[in-house]
Amino acid sequence: MRASGILMPITALPSPHGIGTMGQQARQFVDFLHKAGQSYWQILPICPTSYGDSPYQSFSTYAGNPYLIDLDELSAQGLLKPKEYKHIDWQCTPDCINYGVLYEKRYAVLRLACERLLAAPPADYPDFVKKNRFWLPDYALFMALKDAHGGACWQQWEEPLRRREPDAVKTARKQYAKDIAFWQAVQYLFFRQWQALKNYANAKNIQIIGDLPIYIALDSVDVWNEPKQFQLDEDLNPTEVAGCPPDGFSATGQLWGNPLYDWDAMAKDGYAWWVRRIRHMCGIYDVVRIDHFRGFAGYYAIPYGSETAIGGRWRTGPGYALFAAIKKKLGEPCIIAEDLGFLTQDVNDLLRKCGYPGMKVLEFGFDSRDGGEYRPHGYPVNSIAYVGTHDNEPVNGWVETASPEDVARAVQYLNLTKQEGYHWGMMRGIWASASGLAIVQAQDILGLGHEARMNTPSTVGSNWCWRAKRGVFNDRLAAKLYQAAELYERLPR
Repeated sequence: MRASGILMPITALPSPHGIGTMGQQARQFVDFLHKAGQSYWQILPICPTSYGDSPYQSFSTYAGNPYLIDLDELSAQGLLKPKEYKHIDWQCTPDCINYGVLYEKRYAVLRLACERLLAAPPADYPDFVKKNRFWLPDYALFMALKDAHGGACWQQWEEPLRRREPDAVKTARKQYAKDIAFWQAVQYLFFRQWQALKNYANAKNIQIIGDLPIYIALDSVDVWNEPKQFQLDEDLNPTEVAGCPPDGFSATGQLWGNPLYDWDAMAKDGYAWWVRRIRHMCGIYDVVRIDHFRGFAGYYAIPYGSETAIGGRWRTGPGYALFAAIKKKLGEPCIIAEDLGFLTQDVNDLLRKCGYPGMKVLEFGFDSRDGGEYRPHGYPVNSIAYVGTHDNEPVNGWVETASPEDVARAVQYLNLTKQEGYHWGMMRGIWASASGLAIVQAQDILGLGHEARMNTPSTVGSNWCWRAKRGVFNDRLAAKLYQAAELYERLPR
């Protein structure tokens, strides 16, 4: 089946409350997708963000981001009064998020809502807590302890808590019971809104593609709770960390800093940790995109404490054994493999054996620094075509920042014209390809440039901030996208 969709982070939706949420604007975006003849809404990870605001560095792989909870929805449910949040100055512009102010002001509002929720818990609240007992109590305790330690990383906590000594954990659960209850209630509010949004999308025949980062943040409940799953020394510090080697895009590589998995330890129980994670993700999304798929074939390991990625080395990953375990327990989950970056034959072999569709990024097809085959005439049917991802420039930004020779090659190959708009011509290129699914960034359908780039890898300070302005996803734009979907036979069937 041929289909198309749009990559639009929830955080980037219009909102009067500082950041995109799962409320009315999200439902209106679903309506827009439906009118536009789209079948998929791809989002970025919806887990809680840590320092740097990246959704790929989260406090938990299971929890939802409290910032995405819609305050107007809480008001409609009687959990907030308009005067408690309508007047708040989020100190942002309509097209840019101010995460610092969100951190300072959002939680005070959520505490008011959770106090009212816990005073008269809904009938399904105990069931929610029970269903999520494999992660929720530990997450709530972790966040309560972070609050108690001024936000410090768990590695800086006192030794008994740092090492999760049973008596210390038991005492902490009693001491911080009220805060633990708050963090559990926040997750209830999140997932109630999330499920309502997903149900709304599915009713409109829109499937949601969620994003699963391969790695876990060091400062996370996942590492604190199960350190034996990771490559840590006796002092609970990583021995090596994740990243990418130097290449044409970065002379020093990319130093992500995430702890690496102890794949040998994970293999002993049939990769139960990963099976549990994938099961959860398949339960909340329709399709799961696994970020950095090549890390399962071989991963780049950088000595802990390094300032750059130059001194790393390649190590062998779990390969197909991991996915065999997943398929044995879960059947055939709907997975997209992000097979970008430095690709070797073992990565290609693993992708082929798994049978998952890989990704083709059009901008890479004209980058003289990259030897990959990313031009549409070579895309296989079992692939997902992108003009660019959240890590790439929107087309109009790419035209300004790429070499003139690379742009000229794209113009020649796709017959790009300023009259049509280079962004429309590039999108046309992937819609016309053989790929079963074509995904475009929201920034490209809006004709935005560098100012709307979502993320520039290996940089901090200006990423993850872009938001769409109210009213831009209108009927005129929907009609234009519908015509393209019809022309290239990508309408829902």
